[in-house]
Amino acid sequence: MEFMQNIQDKDPEVSAIIDNEAQRIEEGVELIPSENFVSKAVLQAIGSVFTNKYSEGYPRKRYYGGQEFVDDVEELAIERAKKLFGAEHVNLQPYSGSPANQAVFFALLNLKDSFMGLDLSCGGHLTHGSPVNFSGKHYSCTPYFVDKKTELIDLDEIKRQATLAKPKMIISSLTAYPRKLDFKGFQEVCDAVDAYHFADISHIAGLIAGGAHESPIKLADVVTTTTHKTLRGPRSAMIMCKEEDKFHDLYHKDTKKNLAKLIDSAVFPGLQGGPHDHITAAKAVAFKEALQPDFKDYAKQIVKNAKVIADTLMDKGIKLVTDGTDNHLILIDMRPKGLTSKGKELQNAMDLAGITLNKNSVPFDEASPFNPSGLRLGTPAVTTRGMKEGEMKFIGESIAKVIDNYEDKTKLKAINEEIKELVKKFPIYPGMGILQ
Repeated sequence: MEFMQNIQDKDPEVSAIIDNEAQRIEEGVELIPSENFVSKAVLQAIGSVFTNKYSEGYPRKRYYGGQEFVDDVEELAIERAKKLFGAEHVNLQPYSGSPANQAVFFALLNLKDSFMGLDLSCGGHLTHGSPVNFSGKHYSCTPYFVDKKTELIDLDEIKRQATLAKPKMIISSLTAYPRKLDFKGFQEVCDAVDAYHFADISHIAGLIAGGAHESPIKLADVVTTTTHKTLRGPRSAMIMCKEEDKFHDLYHKDTKKNLAKLIDSAVFPGLQGGPHDHITAAKAVAFKEALQPDFKDYAKQIVKNAKVIADTLMDKGIKLVTDGTDNHLILIDMRPKGLTSKGKELQNAMDLAGITLNKNSVPFDEASPFNPSGLRLGTPAVTTRGMKEGEMKFIGESIAKVIDNYEDKTKLKAINEEIKELVKKFPIYPGMGILQ
């Protein structure tokens, strides 16, 4: 493809693999909730000369020379992030979401300190206390769960647990929970037990920036987010926090009374070396895009699109966790159809039909996480392509057809052809010659 001419000449093997991926995304529908398509401008920033620079330290306080333009781009990105989210302090240097979360733990907790997070099986993330992750191995997690009947987060139950466990930190977040988070309610629980409120908004940052979801910024002590997913920037992360540490006298008497400095020193030199300056430049571009008026339309359309797919699936007799969605994602529970432990097979069948989503555990799933009973899907990427309600109804019907015919490769191939026809009208990178 024209945009990749040099790599085509220098390394045709890698170039061919990139072309294959470009064709795959162009001819299918990407429904993994954590995936999206960045703009050409963001792609260009990722591939810029900033990839060559080492920049340990923070703006105007670096350890290497030649930093004036690195400082300019990081300061610009921080300024834009503060404006976009209304944050007091922003650290843009975490390499990705998990390292950002680790930095929060490193800053606020001591080893073995207690905290609470949404259990992985109920829609939480590995870094929110999974026993196989650093968060569960090195800290003491009291997990909270969704209500078994409603499949919703029960803040009264969380408060009851917190009163008994006395955690130092409570995480409000989601990766597979299809409803809005009540950040105000979480803050009230944290206030009641003197716990830090740590909000991980990685999945919903774009919805928050676009006004389609409540923001935790004025409430929580610390907020982390990836900068991709709904925010539609490069694969990376950032940490936002209040300047002052309100629990200094209770938890951090031997440190400066400044939460921002705790966070910054946890990122560097605590856990990382030099930031990825080309990614910082791409973040600056993505934040400027998110500050434009049309980003609000995009964020609201993500939610509209998810609701249409959810309604279409339910009309076809498919069970959804919480019986619907009010954010960007949908979680299908295949157990009522007798498809317990069929998540992997169904995911593979969707791939054959040109529909990309991911197998996922559902609440109180007895099946293995490697072959669970659910499927997770979302609408950020298809919304970025310009698809709206009509296309979502077609996609929902196609998903239902795959579920009913997941072992019939002839029918899956026919569905794939229909999907290819649909997406022709919605090119991802017009004018870049992706398939030429």
